[in-house]
Amino acid sequence: MDKVETKSTQLPGDLHVSNTQVTSMKEDFKSLVKVGIINSNLITVFTGFWLALYFTGTSFTANWDVFILTMLGSALVIAGGCILNNWYDVDIDPVMERTKSRPTVTGHISLQVTLLLGCVTTAVGLILLLGTTVTATLIALFGWFSYVVLYTIWSKRRYTLNTAIGSLSGAVPPLIGWAAIEPELGTIPIVLFLIMFIWQTPHFLALAMKKNEDYKAAGIPMLPAVHGFDFTKRQIFVYVACLLPLPFYMASLGNVFLIIATILNALWFILALTGFFMKDSLKWANVNFVYSLNYLIIMFVTMIIVTI
Repeated sequence: MDKVETKSTQLPGDLHVSNTQVTSMKEDFKSLVKVGIINSNLITVFTGFWLALYFTGTSFTANWDVFILTMLGSALVIAGGCILNNWYDVDIDPVMERTKSRPTVTGHISLQVTLLLGCVTTAVGLILLLGTTVTATLIALFGWFSYVVLYTIWSKRRYTLNTAIGSLSGAVPPLIGWAAIEPELGTIPIVLFLIMFIWQTPHFLALAMKKNEDYKAAGIPMLPAVHGFDFTKRQIFVYVACLLPLPFYMASLGNVFLIIATILNALWFILALTGFFMKDSLKWANVNFVYSLNYLIIMFVTMIIVTI
């Protein structure tokens, strides 16, 4: 049998790190900071930043340094919150399929290191944001507090309202971007906040339906696990309906935006309505979850495109 060689990288002091180990460390880090959450939130941070430039008539090139501080600072604060979420949830993560491979569960990263990394990352992010405006920094701190304290530590394991409480943190990123340019918050940033706040409940309730057995096993009182799928479908429908009028408060973005946003809302409203008739609730939940992801991307990218 031919000998199979494993490539490795030689480090000072005769230490060898295989490519497999490097890949594993990268995956552990991505899991720890929840890269997907950071990326999706940065889209909304950028949208808030861009719209603030547009409505204040400010040049992007004149604020490139503020842009870098805003994006990097926001990313670090969000990452810090996610890291601390992993640290706190280490006792329930092994029970759930989607979280049992997190590095805090496998032991690849110790809890002490995780706690330190979460605190330092958050602090550095807030310091960077101070280079923009105090308002942006305070909003970011509120978002971090909402996610780590109000959601992760206080409500997640106690109340079915944990989803709505957690939505506060996910709704502030566009406000951070806006406030980095314009500390005074007007109609546009408030509507951005409302879109994000309302969007999250149907998005995460659809996920909770998909992962219902996991949440039951972990003892987390998500709405589907406590009140069942039918009640959850009604809640999703109500929240989606609340999104319908919001684009009209952003009419200053133009007719193209209004048409696309209205179509997105109408399609989701129809999809939410079909939940009352579909027998396969899990299939319906999966379609809603996928649609909600595409909804967010299309909605916010459209806001950017129509203002270029």
